[in-house]
Amino acid sequence: MENDAIETRIQSLGEAKISSPMLLHNEQGGIPHLFVSDDERILINIQTTGEPVLDTHGLPASFELAGPRRKVYFDPAKVRCAIATCGGLCPGLNDIIRAVVLELHYRYGVKIIYGIRHGLQGFIPDYRHNFVDLTPSLVENINNRGGTILGSSRGSQDLDRVVDCLEMNNIGILFMVGGDGTLMAASKIADVITQRNLKISVVGIPKTIDNDIHLLSRSFGFDTAVDVSRMAIQGAHNEALAYPNGVGMIKLMGRHSGFIAATAALAQQDANFVLIPEVDFDLEGPQGLLAALEERLARRGHAVIVVAEGAGQKFFNPENAGRDPSGNVQLNDIGTFLRDNIKAHFESKNLPLNFKYIDPSYMIRSLPPNANDSVFCGFLGRDAVHAGMAGKTRLVIGHWNNHYVHLPMAATVGRRKQINPSGKLWTTVLESTGQPPLKNSLGG
Repeated sequence: MENDAIETRIQSLGEAKISSPMLLHNEQGGIPHLFVSDDERILINIQTTGEPVLDTHGLPASFELAGPRRKVYFDPAKVRCAIATCGGLCPGLNDIIRAVVLELHYRYGVKIIYGIRHGLQGFIPDYRHNFVDLTPSLVENINNRGGTILGSSRGSQDLDRVVDCLEMNNIGILFMVGGDGTLMAASKIADVITQRNLKISVVGIPKTIDNDIHLLSRSFGFDTAVDVSRMAIQGAHNEALAYPNGVGMIKLMGRHSGFIAATAALAQQDANFVLIPEVDFDLEGPQGLLAALEERLARRGHAVIVVAEGAGQKFFNPENAGRDPSGNVQLNDIGTFLRDNIKAHFESKNLPLNFKYIDPSYMIRSLPPNANDSVFCGFLGRDAVHAGMAGKTRLVIGHWNNHYVHLPMAATVGRRKQINPSGKLWTTVLESTGQPPLKNSLGG
């Protein structure tokens, strides 16, 4: 954790003056709720050694605790809400939608909830995507489905037109579910709303299967990805064991951070080599991957390689890299690159090789979440509703030090969480695999 001072104050549309409908539920014998005060905070740094992370006032930085407030800003009988899912698919999107709708409807009594079709496109009339009326009956069983019932899209849109749509449809709370690019767009939408002096809350629910959002200890979909990746590693190991000089290689998600690859390798300890974006490696040379793989096969007769999609990008010409509609750099395919080079290396030495290549990425992205992710999504969705109804804005719902918290969008967007090559996660991967440094010059 870097010790740069960070802003942790959560912005609000105004004073919350309306008694929460949950108070009435309690009086009528409903489910008791633990109301949260804005003064309840979760320290960012709980270590007893080292310098603490400070806020912009020079005090130990802490996040506002998420949860229902006794007073809300929006009148539940009048407010209209909308939810959009943006970017790539991820296990749990439908669970988020379901949690938001059911919490708004049953706990707050909100009747008008719009689902925005295909991300930001749904706000732009030119695309002709109709709103979806999200009701409890519509979302009742969507948690059993992968993907998102609202659809998604990539690419930027005219944010003034997005706010035009919000204003014309009298939407008071906008929930945006997506990764770093989506949260950046949400922050800019909030800027336009402020410029127009509108009272619209913008609440982000961070989504990245890679678990790489800054200042978040966990993101939904990651647990499911590790679960399925573990099975892929197990399958690759069985394939490698079945043939002489068998090699099984699995390419997993992880554009800039190798959390899925590292964690799955620890969950299914059959991997011998784990390659991630944060740790450089050489292919050729006496200490490179090819030499290490050759030695491994000579000694044990089989090997398993796990590679994150963003690893080894130095082997490609950066000038050839394109960009997707959202502006993200399109990575070169390290999986097929390694497959072809490993096969060519062993053919050049006239060494037998039985190579199996597995890429489960798109299957994982589109699956329903596992039990842990489903529960996690429920908490995130409900706490997003509590924040929005309280009139809070420009925030994301996150998980930190085992609590659900409010983070200002500005504190987390544009920065990425990565594996520390000297930290416990990566050193444990090295211990479990016995992987050598794979560098010809450690000082290079």
